[in-house]
Amino acid sequence: MKTLVSAQAKKLILATILAFAFIDAAFAAVRTVTLSVPGMYCEVCPITVRKALEKVPGVSKVDVSFKKKEAVVTFDDAKTSIKALEDATFEAGYESTVKGEKAK
Repeated sequence: MKTLVSAQAKKLILATILAFAFIDAAFAAVRTVTLSVPGMYCEVCPITVRKALEKVPGVSKVDVSFKKKEAVVTFDDAKTSIKALEDATFEAGYESTVKGEKAK
C-alpha cells in the first residue's frame, strides 16, 4: 500500500511540474505590430532597420516600407517585447514607435 501511494504521489508531482512548464507557452502569443520609423531617408535605410529587427530573438517576420516609413513586425511576445523592437531600431540609428503612439 505504501508503494501505491508513493507512485501516485510521484505521478501527481510530475503532472504538476509539466502543467507549470506549459503555462507560459499557453499564454504566449504571436503578435504583429506596426512601427513608425520616420528617420528612414534613403533606400538603404529599410535594409538596416530590417536586419536590426530580425536579430531580436522571437521575431519571425519583418516587412519594412521606405515609402510608408514603417516596419511591420511579427514576433512571439513570450520571447520579446515591443520595447525590445524599439530598442533594436534605436541601436541601429532609427527611432521607432508603435504606429499611432507619440515618441517618448
